[in-house]
Amino acid sequence: MHRWMLFSRIMEAECCRRNPRWFPAQGEEAILVGAFFGLRPDDIAAPHYRGPFVIYAMRGADPRRLAAQALGKATGYSLGRSVPFTGPADLNVVPWVAGDLGTSIGVAAGAALSIAYRGGDQVVVLSVGDGTTNRGDFHESLNLAAVWKLPLVVVVQNNQYSISLHLSSVTAAPIVDRAAGYGIPGVAVDGTDVLAVHEVVAAAVARARRGDGPSLIEARAYRWGGHWAADRALYRPATEVDEWTRRDPITLLETRLLDQGVLSQAEIERVRRTVEAEVAAAFSQAEQDPPAGWEQLGIGEVFA
Repeated sequence: MHRWMLFSRIMEAECCRRNPRWFPAQGEEAILVGAFFGLRPDDIAAPHYRGPFVIYAMRGADPRRLAAQALGKATGYSLGRSVPFTGPADLNVVPWVAGDLGTSIGVAAGAALSIAYRGGDQVVVLSVGDGTTNRGDFHESLNLAAVWKLPLVVVVQNNQYSISLHLSSVTAAPIVDRAAGYGIPGVAVDGTDVLAVHEVVAAAVARARRGDGPSLIEARAYRWGGHWAADRALYRPATEVDEWTRRDPITLLETRLLDQGVLSQAEIERVRRTVEAEVAAAFSQAEQDPPAGWEQLGIGEVFA
C-alpha cells in the first residue's frame, strides 16, 4: 500500500504538470489505495474520477498506457477520448460513461445486480466524491441495493469541497448518517489513515460477499489542490490548507512503518526512487506515441 500511495502521488503530480485541467488527488491517497487494495481480480472496481489511475494500476493497467491516456494519445485506454474517466474494462473496471460526475453510481449498482442475478460472490466497490452524493441516483441506487441486498460497497471520498463549495454549504448532515435511512451499515473513517480505510472497507467487502448487502463508508480527508490543476483555490483559507497538509497520509504511513521496523528510511527512499523512475519512463514513452486520430475518436462509430 505504501508503494501504491507513492505511485498515486507521483503519477498525479506528473498529470497535473502536463494538463492544467487534470483533477488532482494529492491528500486522498489513503482512500484511493486503502479502499481498492486487495480486491479479487474478478471483483469490480468503480473508482471516482479523482485519482483513478492508481486503482487501474493496482488491477494491472500498464503505466505507459495510463500516461498516454493523460496526454490524449491514441494508445491510452480511452483511445484519446475521455482523458481520466475511462478505465480498462478488461480489468473489471467500470468505465465512466460521461464526463458528468457520478454517472458510475447507477452502472456500479447495475453491475452488482448482475452479480446477484447470476449467483456470483464478486463484490463491486464504488467510490464517489462528497458532492456527488447529492445526485438523485445516489439515493436511488443505494435504496435498491439495500432492498435487494446487492454486493455493493460505496466509499465516499469526502475531501471537504464540492468544486469550490465547502461541504457544510451543500450538505446539512454527515454523509455517513444517510446509511440509516437505507437500513445499511454506515462507517466514518479517517481518510488519511490507509490502514484504517482498508480495514473498514475489507469488512464491508466481506459482508457483501456473504450476501448481507451494501455498506456506506465516509472516508474524511482533504483535497490539497484545487478542483483542477490550474485552480488556485482562493476560496479556501490558508490556515485550513496548512492544517490538513500536516496530516500527509504518506508521511503518516511512513512514520508508522519506521516506528514498527517494517521499513528503514533507506528502504523508503529506494521505493520512492523506483516509483519515480517508473512514472518518468511511462511518460517518456507515452510522449512518443501518436495522438488520437479520427479512427480512435470514433468517426466510424458516428458516420456510415
